[in-house]
Amino acid sequence: MRNPIGGHVPVAGGLAKIGLGYARELAAETVQVFVANPRGWATPAGNPAQDELFRSECAAGALPAYVHAPYLINFGSHTEATVERSVLSLRHSLRRAREIGALGVVVHTGSATGGRPREVALAQVRTHMLPLLDELTHDDDPFLLLESTAGQGSSLCSRTWDFGPYFEALDSHPKLGICLDTCHIYAAGHDLTGPVGMRQTLDLLVDTVGEGRLKLIHANDSKDVVGAHKDRHENIGAGHIGAQPFRELFSHPATEGVPLIIETPGGKEGHAADVARLKELRGTATG
Repeated sequence: MRNPIGGHVPVAGGLAKIGLGYARELAAETVQVFVANPRGWATPAGNPAQDELFRSECAAGALPAYVHAPYLINFGSHTEATVERSVLSLRHSLRRAREIGALGVVVHTGSATGGRPREVALAQVRTHMLPLLDELTHDDDPFLLLESTAGQGSSLCSRTWDFGPYFEALDSHPKLGICLDTCHIYAAGHDLTGPVGMRQTLDLLVDTVGEGRLKLIHANDSKDVVGAHKDRHENIGAGHIGAQPFRELFSHPATEGVPLIIETPGGKEGHAADVARLKELRGTATG
């Protein structure tokens, strides 16, 4: 399948029991989960029986799975405690991802807080994130997928070219990849609309980090206009990006084999409609 399409699924009550049940109701071909409270620092052990069931069912159904790390993680923080907790939290997400057979862990790229220069924050990213990448030595370890932000505040990575210095800081590690969020990149100032908007943005991304680094796409429309620096997701085709750029996304060489995960509003009904809409757009894409 050129691009499996699915969504972020709830897992409270059982990773496999609840999460995969929800995925089936969406007719999802790929899933993303949290393995910890996304707004906290706790690092729960998980349930071995649910882990094994999730892993085996995903394998049996050829369902690529991904983990989204907690939102609080920020390797560019000027607060030592935040950086230390970020290390523990991301290491936990990477370990849990391997335990459940996930292919990648998505982490937000963070910001340079405390008014410090980006270079200082990126040096800190190198010091604390590179050792975590070097720990990924098992064949079944996940990729670490960097997700840029909508460009709020002193964000370290919001435009396509910002991935360059970030990759440089991490020696373009072989286990490093990108999760491209269409809402974030649009909000940061890349106009995905128009006849070549999506193509140009994906071309820029490949020019910056090279081929094969794009591993996952968060397919979200935007409630706000291009360059608004607001991270507000909308249902596919109902926002300012519109449906056509998503159709074009399916025909770009850089997206070959890359799964799409929706993180849109509307609960299960809205999610199922968005998965169906993307499948329809995939079916009419050229190339």
